[in-house]
Amino acid sequence: MPAINDMNGYFWCGGADGVLHIMKCGDCSLYFHPYQSCCSACLSANVAPAPVSGFGKVLSSTINHQPWFPHVPVPYIVALVELDEKGPVRLLTNMFGESVDSIVPGLRVSVHFEQHGDIFVPLFRPV
Repeated sequence: MPAINDMNGYFWCGGADGVLHIMKCGDCSLYFHPYQSCCSACLSANVAPAPVSGFGKVLSSTINHQPWFPHVPVPYIVALVELDEKGPVRLLTNMFGESVDSIVPGLRVSVHFEQHGDIFVPLFRPV
């Protein structure tokens, strides 16, 4: 689990309300991840976490057959998801419980959270 601090708490703990939070520039409205102290587009320091829709699409995926952890059943999918918000914002995520053949580029997905204490890990599933 990640170490929570002032720069990532909004992301890892924000799922407590069922909503994904991503950094957003208050001047040009660009969303970005991970945290930066200023916007990479307009260089504004007016940045803060903001809620996002939680919807996106799979850009790419791979099937992992290696049993890295005893509590994680194989095979499982590792996918790169691009959120719908202005960015682009891309998250690398696991997709458990899905048919390995069903996850293809362009597939519409939505976020759900897996809670581990105070941490809410954002995962995605097909819409």
